[in-house]
Amino acid sequence: MTHMLPTQAPQRITGDGFVSRTWAMLLKEFIQLRRDRVSFAMIVIVPLMQLLLFGYAINTTPRDLPTAVLLQEQSDLARSILAALQNTKYFKVTELPHTTAELDHLLASGKVLFAIEIPAGFERSVRRGDKPAMLVAADATDPVAAGSALGALGTAVQTALTHDRLVPDPVQMPFEIRAHARYNPAGATQLNIVPGLVGTILTMTMLIFTALSVTREIERGTMENLLAMPISPIEIMLGKIIPYVFVGFVQASLIIGLGVLLFGVPIIGSLAVLAFLSTLFIAANLSIGYTFSTVAQNQLQAIQMSFMFFLPNILLSGFMFPFAGMPVWAQWIGEALPLTHYLRIVRSIMLKGSSMSDLRYDAIALFALMLVAMTIAVTRFRRTLD
Repeated sequence: MTHMLPTQAPQRITGDGFVSRTWAMLLKEFIQLRRDRVSFAMIVIVPLMQLLLFGYAINTTPRDLPTAVLLQEQSDLARSILAALQNTKYFKVTELPHTTAELDHLLASGKVLFAIEIPAGFERSVRRGDKPAMLVAADATDPVAAGSALGALGTAVQTALTHDRLVPDPVQMPFEIRAHARYNPAGATQLNIVPGLVGTILTMTMLIFTALSVTREIERGTMENLLAMPISPIEIMLGKIIPYVFVGFVQASLIIGLGVLLFGVPIIGSLAVLAFLSTLFIAANLSIGYTFSTVAQNQLQAIQMSFMFFLPNILLSGFMFPFAGMPVWAQWIGEALPLTHYLRIVRSIMLKGSSMSDLRYDAIALFALMLVAMTIAVTRFRRTLD
């Protein structure tokens, strides 16, 4: 004889029960959010970071651009022009080379963005009304910074020399400013954006890949099996990082290849140097992402930490806004970010043909950042084992 199980009558949902259950669920979510300190910090820190960076650090009109001036003569007019440049808000004279070769090297190495040459016999030609030429070479790998400064150069110098007794006719410019935009004469934005996209995409993908590595093992319950194996923390870290080095290398090759084929971006420098320094940049970001994975308690927190690190990278590295136009404190923060140094590297190699000796500062900075991140990651991982 089959016994029929009594069916449970469906619970009647009343208005009061709906409100109380919704209120209980609401309280639960607030309590859970309060316990998740990383998510709570994201709610506060990300809007605050965006406000401070866009309000104080980002400046679409660059100021104090590093400039080198070569004085072929020590005349009063040449010194007046030098003083006029120093008094403008656009240029900051940081180098006074003695030869044309030294001037070109400063521009090629990225130490200055503008190279100005006042030829010999300049003052005598001005007095005779021959209208000589003052030569200006601009690093146009960042066309926004170069274009705005070049546009203001003539007006700034003419205004500064209005009351100079050496200038015969202050209404008209007594000499010609012959400007030349190097490395990107047409000012094409593709030549600036495409190399920058290599570093930006690599930063985002490499951070997320490794930030999820340890937290994924913990959430899946496979970390205990991993720890039971006779393997050291540094071996675990290298085993998780090295495969993604090849993934990042494939990504970089794909972006650069498409940039050359579709947008005509040149590669003037050495591909071997670009490949080596790209691998160093990838390893630095993977080490930072691995550090996040040892700090985060779950995959959501790991992604949130990656986003918090990616935001200042994209804003303070010089990818979206001119690096030289930011205040000094923002530039110091930018110098501590891997993307800042890699943007200089990839743009210099592809557009300028810079060599390893020209890029040694940025290469050393990337190596140092990688070592610091690896040390922190191994230390944090050992603490999780204890």
